Amino acid sequence: MFYEGNQELSNFLGWVSIACWLVVYSPQIIENYVLQSGEGLSVSFVAIWLVGDLCNLSGAMMANLIPTIIILGTYYSVCDAILLFQIYYYRRKKAQRAARLLAADEAEESTCCNEESPLLPGDGRAEVSTKKSMSKDTLKFVSALLFVFGVGLAAWAVDRHIHRGMPRTRPEEVIEWRSQLLGWISAALFLGARIPQIVKNLSTRCEGLSPFLFVYAISGNTTYVLSILAASLNIKHLAANAPWIAGSALTVFLDLFVLYQFFCFRLEDDRRADEVERSE
Repeated sequence: MFYEGNQELSNFLGWVSIACWLVVYSPQIIENYVLQSGEGLSVSFVAIWLVGDLCNLSGAMMANLIPTIIILGTYYSVCDAILLFQIYYYRRKKAQRAARLLAADEAEESTCCNEESPLLPGDGRAEVSTKKSMSKDTLKFVSALLFVFGVGLAAWAVDRHIHRGMPRTRPEEVIEWRSQLLGWISAALFLGARIPQIVKNLSTRCEGLSPFLFVYAISGNTTYVLSILAASLNIKHLAANAPWIAGSALTVFLDLFVLYQFFCFRLEDDRRADEVERSE
């Protein structure tokens, strides 16, 4: 009875989770393109994330899950690869640009013009930092979440219309050791991936990192766990989904810590900007 009574809620949360994961990579990919740099990301973070997604994809293919899950797993892996490509591509591009400037300086034999290293265009850093209010960032976060929930609601409504009058049968859940092992491995990888990113943020102050990457990840993981719990609280159901529940739930706490870093660094930058304005 619990499952039947919460099927629609589970479906809705599931569609919202899918909507979150479909757009989770977009903000960071766009951020890297705009800055022409991927240095805000930890290579270890993205690499471990890729391995975790590949484990998930392998488990889905081994368990012969529905094509949607396999397609999403492939999509995640491709997006991880794109982020890694951006990091190394922009590093190489920056090194080539620096080499050309160095060669030009040596040719001109300029020894007294400018002792400081030039700011390379598109290297992802700016000399002048603009003050951004916390209220504006909060509005962006809320708008992003409303957008994702709107997309999820629309997808759920379409799915409900298509299956109107058609009984939904609950698939038989089997606890299979290979898929469980891959699930726990991917959960550990997703958790471990956050650590190098958190450490890197201490030195980069989250520059070049899109907060929306973590906003969507938190939303996707939260709604994913809730969709599983809404489906059933049966012990067998929870045991079969334990790796994915644990991995998603614990990852939320680390992603919240990354957002905490964003806001701490932003508050500190705002205080410094206020001090500069008062001194002038």
